[in-house]
Amino acid sequence: MDAFLAGVTVVVHFAALVFIGLGGFLAWRWPKTIFVHMFFAAWGVAVNVVPWLPCPLTALEDYFRHRQGLGSLPGGFNEYYIYGELVPRNLLPVVAVLAIVVLVVSYAGAYVRWRNQAKVPA
Repeated sequence: MDAFLAGVTVVVHFAALVFIGLGGFLAWRWPKTIFVHMFFAAWGVAVNVVPWLPCPLTALEDYFRHRQGLGSLPGGFNEYYIYGELVPRNLLPVVAVLAIVVLVVSYAGAYVRWRNQAKVPA
């Protein structure tokens, strides 16, 4: 059961990362989701910038790994599953810039759509 729960945690973690990366675009359709996205985005940045702040999903996966007799994820979730595996290490700076651009575009688009909807008389 612990292996299954660790696997579910990995899937949820990837889903959270996709939401952090692209969730701002959901606000184009559902404007109130921007507040949830802002929390997730801020938390994602904080976890990666502040070394002593643990990611709760990484901690949960480590818990299930320990229950199986395995060690913690070496270097954390991103280091273990993404850096060098999904994204080549030499492209990490480019990916970081692209992520910021996507975030700005999604938020700007959400704002423009919100402003235009606010101007339309009911």
